[in-house]
Amino acid sequence: MLALAGVLLPSASMFLLLLCNDPAVLGPWRNKPWLNVLAVVIEAVLLLLSLILMASTVFPSLDVTTFAVVGAGVMTVVLLVFGAVILLGRRRGPATAPAPPPSVPRERWTMPPIALLDRPPESTGRRAAMLAMEVYLFVAIVILVIKAFQLAGV
Repeated sequence: MLALAGVLLPSASMFLLLLCNDPAVLGPWRNKPWLNVLAVVIEAVLLLLSLILMASTVFPSLDVTTFAVVGAGVMTVVLLVFGAVILLGRRRGPATAPAPPPSVPRERWTMPPIALLDRPPESTGRRAAMLAMEVYLFVAIVILVIKAFQLAGV
């Protein structure tokens, strides 16, 4: 059960982060850029801790300290590359025009009915987040399948 919680927490928080950046959903309350940087770092740490939890569950003799240090190094490199890609994408200009400021004051903002919401526009950050989630979920599923086979005695 603990391994399942480890799989679900990072993916649920990633989708929450994507929602927090959707102007149609949160309007004037959406995340500021500095808050997104902090959230991405926290999400990366959650992914690393989740992978450590699952790997140590499947391989009890795993040296967790070495795994954590190597994982932290890989995470740092990936975050730096991700940041560079985002910065280069912003220098070229936004892919879509920025949303106009809402006509409703910030204190009175309410989300429109879900039936009226459009699909959020594609962005480099959104694509990178979805790719990270796909890779993470694939690795998590493989690790959990291995554990299932171990428990079955195969």
